[in-house]
Amino acid sequence: MSSSALNAEITVAKFGGTSVADFVAMSRSAKIVINNPTTKLVLISACSGVTNILVELANGVADAGHRHNLMERLRAIHHSVLADLQQPEQVAGNIDELLDQVAELAIKAAEHKSAELTDQLVANGELLSTHLFTQIMCEMGADALRYDIREVLRTDSRFGKASPEQEMIRQLTEEKLLPLLQDKIIVSQGFIGSDEQGRTTTLGRGGSDYSAALMAEAVSAGTLEIWTDVPGMYTTDPRIAPKATPIKEISFSEASEMANFGAKILHPSTLIPAVRRQIPVFVGSSRAPEQGGTWIRKSVTEAPLFRALALRSNQTLITLTSLNMFHAYGFLAEVFRILAEHKVSVDLISTSEVSVSLTMDQTDTGGGAPTLPPGAHAALSELCRVEIEQDLCLISLIGNRMSQTAGSVSTVFDSLDEYKLRMICYGASPHNLCFLVKTEHAMPIAQNLHRKIFE
Repeated sequence: MSSSALNAEITVAKFGGTSVADFVAMSRSAKIVINNPTTKLVLISACSGVTNILVELANGVADAGHRHNLMERLRAIHHSVLADLQQPEQVAGNIDELLDQVAELAIKAAEHKSAELTDQLVANGELLSTHLFTQIMCEMGADALRYDIREVLRTDSRFGKASPEQEMIRQLTEEKLLPLLQDKIIVSQGFIGSDEQGRTTTLGRGGSDYSAALMAEAVSAGTLEIWTDVPGMYTTDPRIAPKATPIKEISFSEASEMANFGAKILHPSTLIPAVRRQIPVFVGSSRAPEQGGTWIRKSVTEAPLFRALALRSNQTLITLTSLNMFHAYGFLAEVFRILAEHKVSVDLISTSEVSVSLTMDQTDTGGGAPTLPPGAHAALSELCRVEIEQDLCLISLIGNRMSQTAGSVSTVFDSLDEYKLRMICYGASPHNLCFLVKTEHAMPIAQNLHRKIFE
């Protein structure tokens, strides 16, 4: 079989934290892999809850007793899986070695934390889970091999939210990984990579999906599967609106908007590599694979005006005001020069004659509310008045031809009379309408909109 023919038949499967939470969950996910002969590359997340513990340790835990308790929780999660293995001795040494490494790094973080140290520490979640998952696969009769994704997933050195080096990933994958896919099922890590110096990096919180898409692109896969704890994408999060309904098929454009504007089932960057290679993406539940899921494709048979509703919390609104903007040129150019210099990523933008409002979204591994770096704040303050508002939530309606359809927004804004909107963005994309509200108002607004539009 030629390399190109092999690639066309490859399915890349990614399993999230809840899908590898414990021995039972890992066994379910392993069966999904084994039941599909085309699945050759599997990327998995850390066991559910592990990354949160590692992030807390990375942020610096000075109390030795609390640090010990966190380590015991980590140890219990992984040793509970070991206890159910037929041959735990095959991987027990690897697990304990990694846990010892976490303990050492946690002490360093307590003394002096850094973005580089954070990446080095939190990456251990995926390194641990892949040892256990590979052993379960082998004990179920699969010819599985654990592989360190850092050998091929090359990134820049922006710790906490590294950017992938697409061409280098392709070259390294063809050289090192593709030959192994001929007769092995490769189990590897999502979320992590390495820079040119071999230092561990991460792609930001939720980056396992992105990793899987990058690797699907690198091996020219025929299908990318994202396995999570819900059977596909819904009109909104069922925890927000219990009557939310599943979406069987959705376009790349719509799904990208959903991911970017808060639908937690997909990482915002996931679909970029899939779109580049036109790789169909399937999203399903590892708990109930028989229920099917959502297919994401370039084109779909139905394109409704309103497809879904998404929420994105933990938003920061920055308002820059200066009379120098009035009928002047160059002001915005200077604003964005300062932001670029300090590597500040801007999300949404709204302008008036004398002010510009920008939103920031937190996507790195550190967590917490996003804010301006001190240097950027100081430079902008010399240019204009700077106001920062936090504790905001972005609500987005996703659909088709929204800015081109008369009356499409009346249903939306008729429902919002009693609420104060901090920003509205509409018209730049035919696929979304979004607005900022105080976090305390987000849930009732979303529930009301879902009732009026989708129920």
